[in-house]
Amino acid sequence: MAAGFASVTACTPQAGVATAADAAAAVQEQAAPEFATSELTAGLGLPFSESVRVGDLLLLSGMIGMRPGALELVPGGMEAEARQTLANIDAVLGAAGASRTDVLKCTVMLDDMSQWPRFNQIYAEFFGSHRPVRSAFGADGLALGAAVEVECIAAAPAR
Repeated sequence: MAAGFASVTACTPQAGVATAADAAAAVQEQAAPEFATSELTAGLGLPFSESVRVGDLLLLSGMIGMRPGALELVPGGMEAEARQTLANIDAVLGAAGASRTDVLKCTVMLDDMSQWPRFNQIYAEFFGSHRPVRSAFGADGLALGAAVEVECIAAAPAR
C-alpha cells in the first residue's frame, strides 16, 4: 500500500439502505425546477415565468405595478405602482400556495431614490411584523418605465 493511503474495503449496501445513486436521484428529482405563470401575466407572451420552485425555495421574477392581464402600469406614480407591485407579488405567491409570510428575501429597485422613505412605508404596511431580508438600489430604465420593481425569494409550501 502506498504511503499516506488507507486501505479501502468494498461494501455492499444493506437491504433498505439507499445507495449514493439513489440519493443522487432523489436530489435530482427534488430539485427539478417547476416554472409557473399565474393569471396575472398569462396570455401576455412574456419571455419568462413569474416564478420557479426549486426544492424548498420559490423564486419570483421581478414584479412591477402592472395591471393584472395587461402590459401597462397602474396610474398614480410610485405609490400606486408600489402597492400594485406588492399586490402582484401576493397573487404570484398565492398561485404557488405561499403567502407574504413565506418571503425570505426581497430585492428592491427604485427609479428615483428620493422616493425611498415613502416606499419603505408602503413596504412596511404590506409585510407588517414579518421582516424579510432585503437589498435595494436605484435603477434607471425599469420595464415599462416603472418607478419600482421588487423580486422575492420565498420558502415554498410543503407538498
